[in-house]
Formats: sequence, C-alpha cells, structure tokens
Amino acid sequence: MSKLVDPFQRRIEYVRVSVTDRCDLRCFYCMPEGFHGFEEPEDWLTHDEIERVVRAFTAMGVRRIRLTGGEPLVRKNLTGLATRLAALPELDDLSLSTNATRLAKHAAELQRAGVSRINVSLDSLKPEVFKEITKGKLEKVIAGLMAAKEAGLSPVKINMVVMNGINDDEVESMVEFCLEHGFTLRFIETMPVGDTGRNATDHYVDLADIRKRLAKRFDLLPGAMPGGGPARYVRVAGTDMNIGFITPISQHFCDTCNRVRLSVDGTLFLCLGQEDRFELRPLLRAGISDAGLEEAIRTAISLKPERHEFRDKPDQVIRFMSMTGG
Repeated sequence: MSKLVDPFQRRIEYVRVSVTDRCDLRCFYCMPEGFHGFEEPEDWLTHDEIERVVRAFTAMGVRRIRLTGGEPLVRKNLTGLATRLAALPELDDLSLSTNATRLAKHAAELQRAGVSRINVSLDSLKPEVFKEITKGKLEKVIAGLMAAKEAGLSPVKINMVVMNGINDDEVESMVEFCLEHGFTLRFIETMPVGDTGRNATDHYVDLADIRKRLAKRFDLLPGAMPGGGPARYVRVAGTDMNIGFITPISQHFCDTCNRVRLSVDGTLFLCLGQEDRFELRPLLRAGISDAGLEEAIRTAISLKPERHEFRDKPDQVIRFMSMTGG
C-alpha cells in the first residue's frame, strides 16, 4: 500500500487521536471556565471505531499515534484502548498527552498497556499561579509526574506555554525542576485557537527571547530527540536534558508538518490553524468497508492545506483547542 502523502509532498506519519473533549481542568487559553458544549457520548467514536481508524492509518504508513483530549484519562478504560492500539503490528510509537491530575492512579497500568512516553502540560510550579491558569491543584500533577517516573514512562516531556506577566518569570525554575527529575522540557508559544486562545495571545512571548535568556544561565548545545513533533531542541551541557522550543507563531514549521488530528466525534482536522476537516463517523456508522475507509482517509489528506495563518488571520479558527484534540 502506498504511503499517505499530502498535496505538498509531506508524508503523513503521525496522528493525534482525541478520546474525549472533556477535561477536569479549565486552562484559560484552552477552554472557557463555564463551557458546557461538549460532544454527547453517543457521538464519540467507540473504542472499536477508534481502533479501526488507527488500523487504517497504520496500513498506510502512519507509525506514531498520540492519545489526547481534552484530558484523555477522563475517558473510561483508556488503558484497554491503549492495549488494543499498542498491539497493532505496524505501530511503532504510542504516546499520551495528559494534564497528569489522574496520572498517579494510572501511570503503571498505562506503561504495561504499551504507552511508551507521555507529555504533561505544566505551566507553573507555583500553586497559586497554577490555580489561576487551570483552576486546579498543582499537587495532583506533581504526584502524577512522580508516578510516571516511578513507572518507567520515558521520556516524560513537560509542556509549558510561556505567557508574559503570568509565568514567564518561571522558565529558569522549570529548567531546574526538569533537570532534577530527568524530564524533557518544551516551551510553547500561545496560539490564537478559538476565543480562549486569542485572549491568551495578549500574553504572547517570542521563544527566541526565552532561549537567549536561558543561554545566559545554562550552557546550551545543539540537541535532538526522536519523535514526530515540531520542537527544535537544545541540550544542557553536562546533562542528558533536552529543552525544546515549539514556535508556531515566530517560526512556523508547516513545511515539515507530518500530522493530522482525529477528534472524539470522528472529525479529521487537517491543520490546527485552519478549518479544513473531513467527517469519518458517518462513514463508519454506515458500514464503510476497510478499502473504502482507506480511500476516505486519502481523500481527507488531499484537503490538507499548505500552512496555518495564525499571523495573517488570527480570528480564523473558532473552535477551542479542546475540541480539536491536543
């Protein structure tokens, strides 16, 4: 079977699969505090349907799957789904994005199920700032991180959205925290996805400035990490720690984009910063054949745009990040 290639000759090898649009935190740049417009459970893809779509993608060359949300650990029996996906013979890498509030309970079983590595959203090490950003409790996340470390999930990557006047004073302390625990750290620029994301861009920080700041305190060398994502890495000299910079605004990486996103209701989003999409759920529930499903996915990939337009059209994407899937 020929590989999945989009109209701009980018090979699609990475799919982010949202298992829920619900979350037990309310990060102000992701989901409004009073939001209740979630998908109904009957509209969620079932575990069988998710496995079938992932199987079709892997048959066409996708080798990396990331389970996301919302908060994926809100979905019942996520471990069972992970076990099924990890068993697919063509899949090389099954990972998870989580806020870690429930990770203390599930880390060991996720590792046994075949999840190899995790990304954890953590924007502050100050309990009061963490609560301001997320409405949640920092101690739950720290407990989850320690459980992941104990369970042998590796690498554990910390994702920090850097925001001026909110947490930009913590970047050095976050490096020190990750150095202490052997975690990888990635800094992320705010993105205008939905009204919540556009509000957060008032706090936008160009990560080039953060990198210059860190270079004054740490000896930074060129670094690299395996994975399907867009981060550009440096390594802290004398350590194994890598620091990544994800720069969708200041230095976009659209020319190497190798991923699409599957939402919990079966919508394929072809670009985080565009509204191009393709609905798979109606086809699945109408009894589409395996060959038909693969052809539908190829049709979807043919719709993938060349790039986002976050700078040129910041009001373009109206859906929230939690609706898109990680």
